[in-house]
This record gives sequence, structure tokens and C-alpha cells, in this order.
Amino acid sequence: MKTIVGLEIHVQLATATKLFCGCSTDYRDDGPNTHCCPICLGLPGSLPRLNRKAVEYGLLVAKALDMRVLEESDFARKNYFYPDLAKAYQITQSDRPLAVEGTVEIEDDEGHEKIVRITRVHLEEDPGRLVHVAGASKYSLVDYNRSGIPLLEIVTEPDMRSPQEARRFLNKLRTILEYLGVFDGEREGALRVDANISIEGSARVEVKNISSYKGVEKALTFEATRQRNLLRRGQTVARETRHFMEGRGITTSARGKEEAHDYRYFPDPDLGPIRVADRVAAIDLPELPTARKNRFMAQYGISLNHARTLTGDPRLADFYEHVAPADPILAATWAADILLGELNYRNMSIAAVPADRIRELLALLRAETITDAAGVQVLREMLDACAAGRPCEKPADIVKREGLARATGDDFVAIVQAVIASNPQAVEDYRAGKKGALNFIVGQVMKETRGRADPRELGRIVSECIEKGGV
Repeated sequence: MKTIVGLEIHVQLATATKLFCGCSTDYRDDGPNTHCCPICLGLPGSLPRLNRKAVEYGLLVAKALDMRVLEESDFARKNYFYPDLAKAYQITQSDRPLAVEGTVEIEDDEGHEKIVRITRVHLEEDPGRLVHVAGASKYSLVDYNRSGIPLLEIVTEPDMRSPQEARRFLNKLRTILEYLGVFDGEREGALRVDANISIEGSARVEVKNISSYKGVEKALTFEATRQRNLLRRGQTVARETRHFMEGRGITTSARGKEEAHDYRYFPDPDLGPIRVADRVAAIDLPELPTARKNRFMAQYGISLNHARTLTGDPRLADFYEHVAPADPILAATWAADILLGELNYRNMSIAAVPADRIRELLALLRAETITDAAGVQVLREMLDACAAGRPCEKPADIVKREGLARATGDDFVAIVQAVIASNPQAVEDYRAGKKGALNFIVGQVMKETRGRADPRELGRIVSECIEKGGV
């Protein structure tokens, strides 16, 4: 049974002011209802005025996705009950959106290149936010600070065939948006997803307001399993809207699915048509992820996997280019395989890491002043200092203070002999031809030497000691 997935992605554009008024969009550290005015509250007599920067950002995204910008687009009123939208309607684009017919390239589940078609992108205003208060009397409060924030809605065709493909698409789209500089992915609620999913031949279900990339994969995985189980039992899948309960990892029924006519769209009489198609040719795009990935492989000679990882975040790509010149391969290995893992473990951003200190660490590794194991210890000490807000110490100073400078394996013969003596079973396994036994003994020696010796050289010394009868 084939899974069919299409997505509707709502992206908060990083403009300084709201879509139709001059209220600041930088509201997250301020009190509720402090970034409001008669326009975004929909008070009688107020008139909207379109934010030029939001339109420019929309055109930038449309060009990056290779879309056709309509000669004329317009705004409509979407009449629907939003508890957190004071006007009781939303200003959006309906029949004539900003742009149509685009593409994004991703990998399918077999690792092959795949095109996901973009149906349309259009501008609309964000509703406010409900704050649910629990207690003896359950009630909700409304914060209108978010009401009127510019949203760019990006709608795909149902071209994805698994939750994993949907997540890869979102990661690729997020990266493109970050390269364009049109949104801030670190902000809460900056990207929200409505996912449409069906099993081929059955009804489509919409899962609303998923707020994370992992959440999209989890919600779709649960929903695909739920729908398949219904069909296996001979039941039908209801066409409906469901909510994803992230804490429980399930979807729950919210209401029957609305059709377009339920929203009673009609042209907004206070906003004229937009004619901006002639501006697209003059837009200069930055180097986008796919182009940068290809350049990294050609210019630096790094692997496809490393290039994909390093260009998946523009800040990480910039960081790599700063540390790469002396030894691009070594820099790619440490940035993509080691540094990124350490940052994820600490929930740190690459922006918190001083690139010059990493260059100094790579220089020590390149000169074989320290081993890889010692290098990881040094890196961890530097990152821990950054995470705690302390000055990042020079790698050479950490090496000196902790005694991590590389030593020759001959300096550790006594330790090797002691480890061999305390692990007779591993010695017997080695003599019996079990390959893992040598690695185990070398690992024990590495622990005792705190990573100061080269593992390959230790392997030679361990083998020689055992062959000479060192038990």
C-alpha cells in the first residue's frame, strides 16, 4: 500500500514589521499584547498597508525554487472562525497566489535524486496565539503579538512517499530559506507544517500545526500506521482534520475536513492587486545549498557525504570555509563527524564556536603533535568552556596543562605489558585469531595512556609483546 504525502509549510518571514501594519515582529521577549495596533487587531476603520519587504522575500523564495511568478496576484479574505484572529477572517491569497510551479530536489528512500514539485507560494498573515490555562476553571487567553506576522505558505504536490522523505524535504527547504536569509529557524514557531497523508486509494487526512521537523516524521509515521490498520480491518479512512499530540506521539480527530467553499473567499476590498513579475529577473540569488555542495567537492576534494553535511547549514558551511584552507580533508572530517556531534550533544550552535581555535587544533593534529583521541579531549574542553560562557582556552595550552602531547609507543611498553598480564582471555583470543581481541587490548592501553599514543603503533607493540610471550 503506497503512502502519499503532500505538505503545506507556513514560514514566518524575517521582516522587521508585520504584513499589513508597522508593529514590530520582535515580540518574543515582551509581554502579551504589547505589539498590537488597530490594524492587526482589526478594529473598525483601520486599513491594511502591504509590507514591501515581505513581497520581496516572497519573490526571492519563488526564484530560488524556480517558480513562475504570476503577472498579477491579489489578496482575499478567508472567512473562518479563528479564536486568535480578532477580525474573524484572515487576509491571504487564494485564486491568484504570488507564484506557482516550482521544484525542490531531495533524496528518496533509496538514495536516488528525486524532484518534489511545489504547487504554489502565497503570502498571508499569521493568527495570534492561544495560551491555555489549566486549573479548576479551564480557560484560554489570547496573545495578539503574533497576529499579522508575515507568513509565506509553500504548498507541495503529493510527491513524497514516506515520512522520511517528508522530513528530508523539510530539511532541504529550511536550508534554502536560511541561505536566502528570509527567516530565522532558531525562532519558536518560525516554521509550521500541515501534512496531508493518504494510503493510495483511500481518503486524505490533514494533520495540522506540526511544529518541528522530527514532529513531521513522527506524526506521519503514526498516521500512516493508523490508516493501514483501518484498511487491513476492512474499515474506511475518514476524510478529516487531525491534530498531532507531540507529547504522546499520536494524532487525534479534530473535525471534518473543510473544502475551499467553506471559507467563502472573496477579494479584499482594501488591498489592490500585486504586479511584480517584472522584478524577478533583477533578483540576484546567493549561492544555494546544491551549488555550494558541488563547489565544496570540486574545490576542496571532500566526499559527497561531508559536502552534504557541511552545506546543510549556512553557518556551518561558512565555518568550514574558515578552517579548511590548510587541510580541507582533515577539516571536513573534524567539522562534520566530530565537532557537529559534540555540538549536538551539548545542544550548542556552531555560532558559539571560535573558528580560530579550531584552526589551531587542526594545526596540532596535522603536525602530529597530538593524537586524534587527545584532539577530542581538547575539543571537549574548549566546547565546555564556550557552553559555560568562559573564555575558550588555546588548544596548545590545554595540551600542555593536561599532558596530552603525543608520545612514542615505546614509552608505554610497561603499561602494555601490565594490560596484557591483566587480560589473559583477550590474549588467548588474539592467539586464536580473533581480530577484535587486539583492538580490545589496544583500547585498554589507550585508556591508561589517555590517548597520547598512536593506536596503530600501540597495535604493533601489543602484537610484539604477545608474540614474545608477554602474558
